Amino acid sequence: MLQRTSGWYILSKIDAMKINHSWTKLFSLPRSGLHRIAWRDLGPPDAPVWLVVHGGPGGACQPGMLAPFDLQRDRVIAPDQRGAGSSRPRGLLARNNTAALVEDLEALRAHLGINRWSILAGSWGSVVALAYAARYPDRVQRLVLRGSFRLTRREIAGLLQPSVQKGKRLGRADAGWPLGRSLPLPVALGRADQLLQKRASGATATALLRGWQLRELRDAATGVRRSLRQQSAVPAAQQRRDWMALRRQMRRLDASLPRTHRLPQDAQLWSRYRIQAHYLLHRGFIGPLGLDAAVQAVLVHRIPVDWVHGQVDAICPPANSHRWMTAAHGAQWVRLHQPVAGHLSGERAMLMCLRDCVAQNRSISL
Repeated sequence: MLQRTSGWYILSKIDAMKINHSWTKLFSLPRSGLHRIAWRDLGPPDAPVWLVVHGGPGGACQPGMLAPFDLQRDRVIAPDQRGAGSSRPRGLLARNNTAALVEDLEALRAHLGINRWSILAGSWGSVVALAYAARYPDRVQRLVLRGSFRLTRREIAGLLQPSVQKGKRLGRADAGWPLGRSLPLPVALGRADQLLQKRASGATATALLRGWQLRELRDAATGVRRSLRQQSAVPAAQQRRDWMALRRQMRRLDASLPRTHRLPQDAQLWSRYRIQAHYLLHRGFIGPLGLDAAVQAVLVHRIPVDWVHGQVDAICPPANSHRWMTAAHGAQWVRLHQPVAGHLSGERAMLMCLRDCVAQNRSISL
């Protein structure tokens, strides 16, 4: 059983949304002795249960991840993965791998007394969700997987190495980026992992942290910009506001690049990208072939799957979900949705699609 760690109740950011039961709770995990996992339990206790698995690696659950749900009718369990978000110790790499993340989810399910749950996961979270469903198929009612990550060399290089594509060059950020295109990808990943072993303090490590975040924002903004070309006037207005907000974040971050002194946000970036470098270096501890095997296991156990992938996703290629959809050979319990959107779950077309998937599960559960 999970044991409560006294004194470790932290008010979640979700509380700002005035949602009941919005406390972040930390518990020590059995057989770990190191990690305490944070999660939020929201919605009616007797409602259909959804597990939300966040992306990253090294990310955390955010209030926007609740948007697909009706918290008057859905119960949502939203944990932060080992070493990430509100989980403690932050940034710890020891005993931190995909198999451990899977066992954390199963331990949490057992602790909460949940028999089966549906899973909504995005990006890297889809890797964890597939690994969990393959390991514990009897505990999964349904999967909704957004913008699935396949851990290919092309995807990982796209996250880290400077791009020659028009609209994706970063100028000053590329010039000071310590993982240049001349480095082979394994060498670049090893260097990133080495730079982030200790708390980032030098100019090179600081440039890595801020440049990594800038690349994430650039790729997210690229997907939003591409989707604008295919939107009608009303949704395009909101998309344009989202794109402009991302661009403002990019400009602020770009302005911080020359500053070598530590900024308050650098500590949070360190824990996030330290974990991300660790997982990418090891190909997610599962790799593309392991993911293909997990998908096959999900199909063998006939777990319903909704693959949801934005048509203009600039981070995880839509071909990922197409590939795994094709592996289903027309099975009726597997569906592919292709909203006019990029990678972000909050883009209007993506959010509407996710809400439809969740609502369908609710009607099935009644």
